Amino acid sequence: MQNELDIYVGWDSREPIAYEVAKSTVLKHATVPVRVIPIKLEELVEKGAYTRDIDPLASTEFTYSRFFTPWLAGYKGWALFCDCDFLFFGDVAKLLEYRDETKAVVCVKHDYTPKEGTKMDGKVQTSYPRKNWSSFMLFNCDHPSTRQLTPELINRESGAYLHRMQWAQDDEIGEVPVEWNWLEGWNEKPANGYPNAVHFTNGGPWFKDWQNVDYADEWRAAASAVDPNWKTI
Repeated sequence: MQNELDIYVGWDSREPIAYEVAKSTVLKHATVPVRVIPIKLEELVEKGAYTRDIDPLASTEFTYSRFFTPWLAGYKGWALFCDCDFLFFGDVAKLLEYRDETKAVVCVKHDYTPKEGTKMDGKVQTSYPRKNWSSFMLFNCDHPSTRQLTPELINRESGAYLHRMQWAQDDEIGEVPVEWNWLEGWNEKPANGYPNAVHFTNGGPWFKDWQNVDYADEWRAAASAVDPNWKTI
């Protein structure tokens, strides 16, 4: 099996600093070769790969483009996708332990039902089954079910079909511990104080209205190391 990992991160033009922090903290802790690759919607559109109409309920530019990860990886090996609003404290090499060739995808199986309202910079907060499962996905890109994620299918199918992973059988969806997709404001802090990956799913410290959240100081320190002149939005 491969002893390296390609990580595709959702990129949003409104919050590039979030991507830079996710990338820098992945690389800081990784003990295997890692490539971090932004998934930029504009580039997929330019290639003619992404043709979906604008979805008014999409809270980020990578709401649907995340599912291009296996296609971008050439349907070979294992590849990780994560949202840009992550802060890593753990070594992604440990994720390689959860590879299982019988699985199409591996994720944290959250039971997450937020109250309806707003998140981030005023985006509508919606609730649906398997919410946040698709925010951190370790894809088995060779798997027959994963290979169904062609540009044609991604452009055609509903958000529910894609995000609820209906393209895979239930027994083809593996699981990693919650510490790899720890939802700020929802999950309890681990005993050692730090999860492997903090997910600022409601909004992170790069938004002016989300300053007083757990691990905000650590995120701001990482952001300042990347760009001393970063500003809140």
